[in-house]
Amino acid sequence: MPPTPTLSRRTAIFGIGGLALAAAGCAGGSTDVPGGKDISSGRWHVNLVAYATPKPGFDAIIPAFRATPGGKGIGFSQSYGASGDQSRKVARRVPADVVNFSVEPDVTRLVKAGLVAKDWQNRPYRSIPFGSVVALVVRKGNPKGIHNWSDLLKPGVEVITPHPASSGSAKWNLLAPFAALSDGGEDRDAGAAYLRQLAKGHIKVNPKSGREATTTFQAGQGDVLISYENEAILLQRQNAKTDPSRQVEYLTPPVTFKIENPVALVSTSKSKEQANAFLDYLFSGQAQRIWAETGFRPVDPVVASETAGLFPGRISKLWTIDDLGGWKTADPDLFGPKGLITKAYQTR
Repeated sequence: MPPTPTLSRRTAIFGIGGLALAAAGCAGGSTDVPGGKDISSGRWHVNLVAYATPKPGFDAIIPAFRATPGGKGIGFSQSYGASGDQSRKVARRVPADVVNFSVEPDVTRLVKAGLVAKDWQNRPYRSIPFGSVVALVVRKGNPKGIHNWSDLLKPGVEVITPHPASSGSAKWNLLAPFAALSDGGEDRDAGAAYLRQLAKGHIKVNPKSGREATTTFQAGQGDVLISYENEAILLQRQNAKTDPSRQVEYLTPPVTFKIENPVALVSTSKSKEQANAFLDYLFSGQAQRIWAETGFRPVDPVVASETAGLFPGRISKLWTIDDLGGWKTADPDLFGPKGLITKAYQTR
């Protein structure tokens, strides 16, 4: 997979008030987008079931797709929520044509259920149309002096991150410090020790999804939020329109983790031709630019180069899931019933 443009520690100011606007409709179905545009009507219909945080991207992507010849006459329904919960809903046969989850294992669940083809990764870039990196969000002025992963273990620092049992974003959030402290899994004991300290002494609240975690932090709980870079960008823009009096900052540790969010066609779809057209569009140059403009890192190397200015700076080390053996190895090893990160949470 082509490399995503790198980012280093970066500070931006954004506010609290606008988050409610972004969060509206994330947990359930949605048929409209900002500006009051109706996207539900059409000769054909596509049900999109996704994890919570890409809603702002899809709010721009879907109308743009409907304006193309391939998207003409296609209506959409949308459902957003915690990635694991959304995956389990589809596994229980909740209507879906296209899924977009935070992590690959949530798609694998549907492969095992016979709802997604085994070769679902046959689209460009292993069926990953966009991504992000793991960042840290702090209060205005960074009063706790947070600059790196080790700073989260300072006495009195309270960290907000979702629970990995329900949230794909939580898995990415915890993979970042694990990879950083274990040198990409080489020193597992060091990574495990860090996570035990973090979970037992500093994570007091575990919302169900990345979006709920952001809402919790913005409401005043915690000193640090582990989050996606695109969430920070969204909040920065929301702040410009809402309440600049309540601000926070975000930074990216010099060693962090690359986030990759896959899409797939649901085999029971009654609109397969239209759903496939939409999936193909997500990788087009036009869509890739929209992803970048809405805060998500494009996977197309040409667009990534053209939009690199939206993600300025440099990361000294950007670990990936492949560095940890891929999801087939990392998920059971770290998040399974006897996984390293699961055990760290059990010490709480």
